[in-house]
Amino acid sequence: MAYISCNPATDEEHSRYTLWTAQEIESNLSKVSAAYKPWSSLSFEDRASFMRKAASELRQQKSELSRLVCEEMGKLIGEAEAEVEKSALGLEFYADHAAEFLQDESIKSDASLSFVSYQSMGTVLAIMPWNFPLWQVFRFAAPALMAGNTAILKHASNVPRCAIAIENIFIRAGFPENCFRTFIISSSQVKGLIDDRRVHAVTITGSTPAGKSVASNAGNALKKSVLELGGSDPFVVLEDANLDKAVDIGVKSRYMNCGQSCIAAKRFILVDKIADEFLDKFKNAVENLSFGNPLDKNTTLAPMARRDLREELHDQVLRCIAHKAEAVTGCKVVEGPGAFYEPSIIDNIDSDNPAYHEELFGPVATIIRAKNEDEALRIANDTEFGLGGSVWTNDFERGKNFALQLECGNAFVNGMVKSDPRLPFGGMKTSGYGRELSRHGIQEFVNVKTIWVA
Repeated sequence: MAYISCNPATDEEHSRYTLWTAQEIESNLSKVSAAYKPWSSLSFEDRASFMRKAASELRQQKSELSRLVCEEMGKLIGEAEAEVEKSALGLEFYADHAAEFLQDESIKSDASLSFVSYQSMGTVLAIMPWNFPLWQVFRFAAPALMAGNTAILKHASNVPRCAIAIENIFIRAGFPENCFRTFIISSSQVKGLIDDRRVHAVTITGSTPAGKSVASNAGNALKKSVLELGGSDPFVVLEDANLDKAVDIGVKSRYMNCGQSCIAAKRFILVDKIADEFLDKFKNAVENLSFGNPLDKNTTLAPMARRDLREELHDQVLRCIAHKAEAVTGCKVVEGPGAFYEPSIIDNIDSDNPAYHEELFGPVATIIRAKNEDEALRIANDTEFGLGGSVWTNDFERGKNFALQLECGNAFVNGMVKSDPRLPFGGMKTSGYGRELSRHGIQEFVNVKTIWVA
């Protein structure tokens, strides 16, 4: 078995990486564990200095890293460049705010002195996905490292060069040796790491089945875990919405990254009064998307990350159509090299349709019609997922109240669901638990210690 780097736009294989042996895992785990004490003993100011150097390295290598992301998982070059910049901003955010987020908290009690101290835990294992191969890693690594932890990355098997590039960013920024390491291991080797006493916590961004497995293993080992899992985000359009703006952002939210995002708009829930008008505008915009070379800035739709993922998506689409849904546009595999799939819309999804319940991880929008706002809210919440959701209306209070009733971790009014270092990010139900980003994210992987002095 090996990690394979293959260009999803051309099917060209770049390189293979042999999985580590048990001896290699043991040797490198010992090194990361040994790096913890000296790293955690540094001041916030010293750790922040390294973090800012890493952000500078990202920007200096922006061109090379962006091209690497395009070649390895197929992202459009403009989206890849934005991902590099966002990763740098994430590092700088925690360099600026970690000391504030983790400062001792004085609390009055029956003691002469009592306070809460936020202390690092040890080594955190991160299991990360391929769809945002840089940002997903840095949004975990920045708070974990700034809190004083060391970090191990088990990246997705189709982005090994990105994984190694991330480790090299920290090396070039001058981080002490082995503070952050990429492990070339299989999913079956993860349990052994979680069980090891030198690993103190685990975080995963991935599918719900993968999250359940990691949560089970962490639970058996009595270790802290954070899960950011799948989503089937509702995109609710009410009758008083600005349809042109909703269409514009709806296309971006659904088809950015070729629709391969946990927080992409997936279920377009339209009230009857505006459903046909919205769909006409939406269809026209979607049919203007053009697939091609991700390195060409004129390309507006990337390939999917792998051919097997495309085949799984197409099977879902065919099952949806077999359940009496209407193929409005697309719904076809693009013949020829690469893992391209036509930008697609499926209408008339009802509660018996697979798309009503399943997550479609690719460039396919599903349309669900609702009689009114109440039914739209019921449909939005009638899912096992709870990552994000959005509602579109010109009424401020109406939008806020609707957002408060959405059963999810991230609810947006007249905007695209996205992650922001300043705001907590995570889900509920089968979309996971725990939070990344903001002060909530850095406080996930610390020991919240009560100090009481008579």
